Amino acid sequence: MDRGTVGSAHRGRLQVEVRREGATAVVSVVGELDHHTADLLREPLEECLDAGFSRLVVDCSRLEFCDSTGLNVLLGARLKAEAAGGGVHLVAMRPVVARVFEITGAEAVFTVHQTLEEALPG
Repeated sequence: MDRGTVGSAHRGRLQVEVRREGATAVVSVVGELDHHTADLLREPLEECLDAGFSRLVVDCSRLEFCDSTGLNVLLGARLKAEAAGGGVHLVAMRPVVARVFEITGAEAVFTVHQTLEEALPG
């Protein structure tokens, strides 16, 4: 399996790392995703899509907070990925983050997995 770190970024309360798992981009998000840090996630997601990765797996296992701005970043990436024939898969959301998706109904438009292994194609 082709694995490689594509990039990483860190600003204050959010750290984002992108790596390649075959034809899938795995984006690991650590910290707090809000209107102050949203661009730190938006930019690598868009770069992955521009590079031809239409299947994005977002590892939320260490995401501690997500507000509506962060949710909109993920929704925007989902629309672009689906337009390219792929999708955005969310992994291991903590209850506080999952609650935002539940309240807004956004959980219905994402594929959510319990583990990273479940989200990666076999």
